[in-house]
Amino acid sequence: MLSAGLTFASAVDARAEAGLVGPNAVIQFAEALRAAPDAPGLAEQVFGRAGYARLLRSPPTDMIDEAIAARLFATLWREMPPASAAAIAHEAGRRTGAYVLAHRIPPLARLLLRTLPPRLAAPLLLRAISKHAWTFAGSGRCRTASGPPCLITIARNPLAMPGGAWHVGVFECLFRSLVSRGASVRHVEASGDGGPVCRFEIDIAPPAGPAGVPPQPTRDPA
Repeated sequence: MLSAGLTFASAVDARAEAGLVGPNAVIQFAEALRAAPDAPGLAEQVFGRAGYARLLRSPPTDMIDEAIAARLFATLWREMPPASAAAIAHEAGRRTGAYVLAHRIPPLARLLLRTLPPRLAAPLLLRAISKHAWTFAGSGRCRTASGPPCLITIARNPLAMPGGAWHVGVFECLFRSLVSRGASVRHVEASGDGGPVCRFEIDIAPPAGPAGVPPQPTRDPA
């Protein structure tokens, strides 16, 4: 019953085999570009240079080819300095995670995860992430482990980028809202299965406070 409540959508891995990702990889990326400080017209610039200006005028409403998102991300890194590109990609990931929270995880499942201790909530969230990895990993092969630290690995990641900034934003949003406000995500590149593997290490321990200060709530407010 819990696993049913934690499903992000009803379709499964046929979409991964087809190399499809969720449309919010593009929609929230556009919003992050528009919100970038001191960069008017950046969304039009990046989408235009990538050859997808039409997606700004008519955003996708269904699953999209992972190559579209990958090309848009790569164009961002060509058009902007690395630090700016990383910040925008992270914000796009955060916005994508926020959309998933609001529209793909049922309210009762969100409530349950926020009620459980982080050490119990984390494996349940990882299970849901693994089951629906096609939404953010496309044709990449995703595996999870409950740690500590919690691990998410994506072999042959079609949306790989320096520092894994977009995925870090997605995972931070989900874990900080549902598991622990102090969750932190680190990206580590590794090798395996004959190619590069993106490894994300998630520490769910809340930040330590001064001695004698009661622990703060461990989740972001609903």
